[in-house]
Amino acid sequence: MPELPDVTIYVERLRDHVVGHALMGVRLQSPFLLRSVTPPLTAAHGRVVGDVRRLGKRILVGLEGDLWLVLHLMIAGRLRWKPPGAAINARHGLAAFDFDHGTLSLTEASKKKRASLYVVAGEAGLAEHDRGGYEVLSGDLDGFRAALLRENRTLKRALTDPRIFSGIGNAYSDEILWAARLSPVRLTSRLEADEIARLHAATVDTLTTWTERLRAAVGEGFPDKVTAFHDGMAVHGRYQKPCLVCGKPIQRIRYAENETNYCARCQNADRLLADRSLSQLMKKDWPRTLDELEARRG
Repeated sequence: MPELPDVTIYVERLRDHVVGHALMGVRLQSPFLLRSVTPPLTAAHGRVVGDVRRLGKRILVGLEGDLWLVLHLMIAGRLRWKPPGAAINARHGLAAFDFDHGTLSLTEASKKKRASLYVVAGEAGLAEHDRGGYEVLSGDLDGFRAALLRENRTLKRALTDPRIFSGIGNAYSDEILWAARLSPVRLTSRLEADEIARLHAATVDTLTTWTERLRAAVGEGFPDKVTAFHDGMAVHGRYQKPCLVCGKPIQRIRYAENETNYCARCQNADRLLADRSLSQLMKKDWPRTLDELEARRG
């Protein structure tokens, strides 16, 4: 799922591409994309784009007359800039937003069509899509601490809950926790003051660094290879590859459609976290530490 760094780059490039241009029309390939009825989508046709913003993981396109398009890409939704009148992708296309100088193409490479588009009026309409998560990059340590400790959650759950923090998902939460040297299952209520400060610093640094990296990679163009996996990542998507610090293999725990990647040595004092499926299957045979794991593999 595109997260804060990815969505930020989308927003920046969209500003450069569409602000000041009229949205001539929207071609819907999938009727399930549009989730609102009033105002109608046709009300957006012919209006000039005045602003593009980020709201959590959502992209907001502001049109004259205080009308807004609220786009959530979910896991597999992607945007691409095409020549004017470009055809909608027959296999994955959801919609095409037509401008006089180009077409913004929306695709979703998944059988489960989860991406959504809403048309809303004014700031009140936008507020209905605000999950309330704390904006780390525009806040401070005190605000971060207050958000983190509002509920007793595991760190992984807290970082990825849009009601607690804005724009952080599965990929960057892995990177943040590795940088902070904290276990993903550590409870927020058990953190010491210095650990909270370390987590805050890691969150700011990780989100800022990756936003800058993606911005440099895209340049003046438009992002066309948005992914949750990057070669420069420390743990996310690097299962069984060596940790960049200690050299021990990166571990993972799976749940639903997601997985958490972590370094057992750097983040959890050599202890392996229980994978819900494998640990339940193996029960007493599930290795508890890196040493036990390596002994069994040897």
